[in-house]
Amino acid sequence: MPVRRASLRELFDDPRYGHLRRRVLIAVVVGVVAGILLASWRLGLTAAVLAAIADTVVRARSHSTVPAWRRASVAERRTEAQLKGLERRGYRTLHARAIPGSEAQIDHLVVGPTGVYAVDSEKWDKRLPVRVQSHRKLFHGPFSQKPRLDEARWEAAQASELIGKALGREVTIIPSLAIYGPAIPWKILNVREVDVFDGSRVRKWITKRERSLTSEEIDTIYRAAAEVLPARYPED
Repeated sequence: MPVRRASLRELFDDPRYGHLRRRVLIAVVVGVVAGILLASWRLGLTAAVLAAIADTVVRARSHSTVPAWRRASVAERRTEAQLKGLERRGYRTLHARAIPGSEAQIDHLVVGPTGVYAVDSEKWDKRLPVRVQSHRKLFHGPFSQKPRLDEARWEAAQASELIGKALGREVTIIPSLAIYGPAIPWKILNVREVDVFDGSRVRKWITKRERSLTSEEIDTIYRAAAEVLPARYPED
């Protein structure tokens, strides 16, 4: 059977080569503009080549061979490593669980003897200080973190509603932000109904409370959570 060669147009129409279309477009635009401004087609061609090279370098540095939706952040991996140590103490964890009908995600849902917890792991710039005003306003440098607190609280409330509906009873889920990077000038602080603490305190934060769930209740809640909160990273 003769081998059919794809045309240049077919290659560029292939969604796998979207980055090439973008690179060519960037090179053409930069080349034309530079050629007009510098009144030299040679300089315009040089600018186009340099633009294509720059785009190649930027893309190589900002993209991984692993799809973004399959990659957990550094902060998530650090929290996950800590939570593994709780398994032998009767805790069970679901990682990267989506809230149906939204783009939101609970990084770690933990079910264990002391209750149910939603942990969102955050990696913040360590050069900017973290501070609180009146236990209601959280700042990272000059930036208010109210939207992030509201999101964490909403995620936990949605998960609580979904799991509770599946089980036919109320299930309380405690929301939190585990922050890595900057120094946190307190141990554990509740801000807008969300517990905020240094990421290294995840295990202590979870285990410091009194036991409230039996092994049977833990298994029941865990199974319901796994059912109603789909995995953000599908397994192969």
